[in-house]
Amino acid sequence: MTADNKPSGSRRDFLKTAAATAGLAAAGTFVPARFAIGQQAKVKVGLMLPYTGTFAQLGDAITNAFKLYVAEKGGKLGGRELEYYVVDDESNPAKATDNVNRLITRDKVDVVVGTVHSGVLLGMVKVARETGALLICPNAGADEATGPLCAPNIFRTSFTNWQPAHPMGKVFYEKGYKTAVTITWKYAAGEQMVNSFKEGYTKLGGKILKELYLPFPQVEFQALLTEIASLKPDCVFSFFAGGGAVKFVKDYAAAGLKDKIPLGGPGFLTDGTLEAQGAAAQGLLTTLHYGDGIETEINKRFQFNYAKTYRSRPDVYAVQGYDAAQLLALGLEAVKGDIGARKNVIKAMEGAKIVSPRGTWTMSKAHNPIQDIYLRRVEGVENKVIGVAWKALADPARGCKMT
Repeated sequence: MTADNKPSGSRRDFLKTAAATAGLAAAGTFVPARFAIGQQAKVKVGLMLPYTGTFAQLGDAITNAFKLYVAEKGGKLGGRELEYYVVDDESNPAKATDNVNRLITRDKVDVVVGTVHSGVLLGMVKVARETGALLICPNAGADEATGPLCAPNIFRTSFTNWQPAHPMGKVFYEKGYKTAVTITWKYAAGEQMVNSFKEGYTKLGGKILKELYLPFPQVEFQALLTEIASLKPDCVFSFFAGGGAVKFVKDYAAAGLKDKIPLGGPGFLTDGTLEAQGAAAQGLLTTLHYGDGIETEINKRFQFNYAKTYRSRPDVYAVQGYDAAQLLALGLEAVKGDIGARKNVIKAMEGAKIVSPRGTWTMSKAHNPIQDIYLRRVEGVENKVIGVAWKALADPARGCKMT
């Protein structure tokens, strides 16, 4: 765990500050001590994301875009500079509780931003509910976080696992695909994505022939691809991301299935992975809350600034990190940087209207984005938006009882 900047200041600086505050008080101006001292300190941001392993590139994209937004604001949010405390969560749920507790209790961060892996997020949510720490999730879609485990201090700037998968059921069925096989990793995100697709697909009349799983993060697909070939479904719904998505899409094509059985799924299958997937990904249909070809000024500016700064194309993970910084900025601006005014920070974040590269979105009562889900087709190295699969889709937030 590292901090970008060590806390600065000296006894002399402290005495000068105390004298100045006393002078203002003597002159008849009251300055609340917490606010006055807090305004001089930096806002401590804990970045708990994967920086190694299968999801490393996702963690990097989120971090880069978060910092990009801060840089565009002159290095300050709500008038306050930020200090980062960074931890590699390794996409390991077993380490989640200890990692987030260190950020909250040892480093005393003001806000935690994380993570990618749904299992890790559930550990973070547990601690956030117990401690009241402010948590902003820029990716992991675990339905529970803004469902039965929702809380006033927990926000998401990405999606629930239910959201991007659900419209794919409608897309496939309307194309005349009446039978499907699903395949994913056996963990929270994979199971929830499959359940959401299945809910939308079977409601319309589609039939699931079989649900195939393999342990996370294994990428030995051959036996399951052979099974898919023998089942002969009309389509295959798949959820993988990062390095796993690259290998699955390439293996699917190498097995001769690409031109026989249409493959699709949530956009993570092809986001941030197209250069590595190459010809194997061409023509794949996916559904997601971002894509290439969104012709808005903010998206054009975001893509240009990100590419210029990091020498790479921004993807959906970068957008979610960018919006996490936007959300925090709205909270801080509402209280003029006084992050200790928690109730007002939360109130401002709840009422957020985020003008995002993905399109404008608002926050649901469960603290999850209400957003458009796009239908995209892979064309070259782009996930080209070819339509809106579902307008302003809100997660049902089943079990959420906000107090």
